[in-house]
Amino acid sequence: MEELNEIGKKAKQAMGQLANLNTDQKNKVLMLVAELLEKHTDTILKANAIDLEKGKEMGLKGAIMDRLTLSGERIAGIAEGLREIVQLEDPIGEIEEMKKRPNGLLIGKKRVPLGVVGVIYESRPNVTADVAGLCIKTGNVCLLRGGKEAFQSNNAIVKIFHEAIRSCGLDPNMVQLVQNTTRESAVAMMKLNDYLDILIPRGGAGLIKTVVQNSTVPVIETGVGNCHVYVDDAADLEKAVAIVYNAKTDRPGVCNAAESLLVHEHVAEEVIPAIGKVLMAGGVEIRGDETTCRLIPEATAAVEEDWATEYLDLVISSKVIGSVEEAVDHINKYGSMHSESIITENYSHAQYFLDRVDAAAVYVNASTRFTDGFEFGYGAEIGISTQKLHARGPMGLKELTTNKYVIYGSGQIR
Repeated sequence: MEELNEIGKKAKQAMGQLANLNTDQKNKVLMLVAELLEKHTDTILKANAIDLEKGKEMGLKGAIMDRLTLSGERIAGIAEGLREIVQLEDPIGEIEEMKKRPNGLLIGKKRVPLGVVGVIYESRPNVTADVAGLCIKTGNVCLLRGGKEAFQSNNAIVKIFHEAIRSCGLDPNMVQLVQNTTRESAVAMMKLNDYLDILIPRGGAGLIKTVVQNSTVPVIETGVGNCHVYVDDAADLEKAVAIVYNAKTDRPGVCNAAESLLVHEHVAEEVIPAIGKVLMAGGVEIRGDETTCRLIPEATAAVEEDWATEYLDLVISSKVIGSVEEAVDHINKYGSMHSESIITENYSHAQYFLDRVDAAAVYVNASTRFTDGFEFGYGAEIGISTQKLHARGPMGLKELTTNKYVIYGSGQIR
């Protein structure tokens, strides 16, 4: 696709400039973007209103519409995230180690940008600002391909980045938005090896699976979150009710929301009705095993597929199990290696859960909703990696870098 090739060429040209900016220059751009986002909030909201109206015409609803929606508060949060990125230490140029070999060579590792980072994403216009901000701070050029449902919002945000970058006398092509939102443009990005160094999909399971299976560009897999909360037999009931309610209902359309509830059989008679009461009051549909359905008459019977489903909606599966070991086995079988939580006052059970659950983030007595770059102190994240190579969990500044060996000699030959 010609558009992608042209964007790729511009990205490579901009990379030479961006990768060599110092920290103060990069921070100046980000501070200006934050200021302009707040200044032009009304313009962004007008663009977002067009997307929301078209979304309704497309039949979008529920979690997708929530992810698509911007507000003055959310825009202020995006700006604050950029300011937090400014306050973080710049990893670029950091020498991680320097060792002297017997032959006198000094060999060290220097942290450098990945290069040109491509991101294919859906719905959430805040991703546009988060990705661009993190990439600028780490000296990476970003090539963004959002969905058609957020096109106007994404364009409005990218224009603000371009205004700030130009004001600083720099090449605006360090942040680019693909204007073609057809499937063909996504496929073309997956094959853009001449220009992209890494490709990151952010969206639903279908998008991520398509990118992972079809991309010839190296991919960092992110996002799918079949997250569990396990209420142990040593759980504090008050904590359990509050945590499950928050993890499911705070923002059900995001990847760190809880999709599955596991409850120990010794506390099920007390815990399940209490949790079910608050969940149903919050509009949550409960799909449960036989015991859950007995204790919550309004629940519907779960099928095998429910244990592995990321609903991204006000729906939760519920199952009664016999031990922490069984809970861990269930999570490792059906989970997506994203975020998992145990509610317990038993130290041994907590440690067993922490040690044995295979996930990017594992919690004790806390909501899975904290798996987030801002909450972890990264300012934002470019995605939450659920794989094990290069990066895992919320990807902040350091995860957008790689190493270069630097060697100092004094005439050595081999």
